[in-house]
Amino acid sequence: MHNRYKKLGWIIALFVFMQSAAWAHTGAGAIGGFMSGFTHPLYGWDHVAAMVAVGILGAFLGRPAIWLLPVVFPVVMAFGGVLGILGISLPGIEPGIAISSIVLGSLIVLAVHPPLWVAAVLVAGFAIFHGYAHGAELPNAANPLAYSAGFVICTGLLHLLGIAIGELIRWPWGKTVARTVGGVIALAGFGFLTGVL
Repeated sequence: MHNRYKKLGWIIALFVFMQSAAWAHTGAGAIGGFMSGFTHPLYGWDHVAAMVAVGILGAFLGRPAIWLLPVVFPVVMAFGGVLGILGISLPGIEPGIAISSIVLGSLIVLAVHPPLWVAAVLVAGFAIFHGYAHGAELPNAANPLAYSAGFVICTGLLHLLGIAIGELIRWPWGKTVARTVGGVIALAGFGFLTGVL
């Protein structure tokens, strides 16, 4: 049990370190490159909420969802990013991103356990919207590959944060905490959808 806390501590420390390093790096090489892509998801709470929710949902569903969902999301998100970079028209991006928080947060707060394939299809569908938004907002001077690598890695770290929250379900009080976070994510999704947030 002590080893598990130690691993969780290292994951959180890595996330905090990388996040602070990303904010501190303001050199010309960062603009439009890896660091720009890495920080991009952190600028939008709608992205943060959904990515954390994927991690929590994976932890709620257990193996193999705990690793499959956080792999499916960034892989499909990268595909959506390519669509955005190419300027291919895709309607409903902002509502799709907001709805992702509503649906994923609701699954968590209500402790719904969909079949793995249903969860994977939902996560993949939402990932396209998130990836498209990242790709469409690619800075003009950006290196698309470095930028994409940045936002995919940041997404993975946000998934890890969600998994860490989801792992709290091992304790009775932890279930309450994780489901409360899911409720906050769902409510935030309504805020994104209505323009309140």
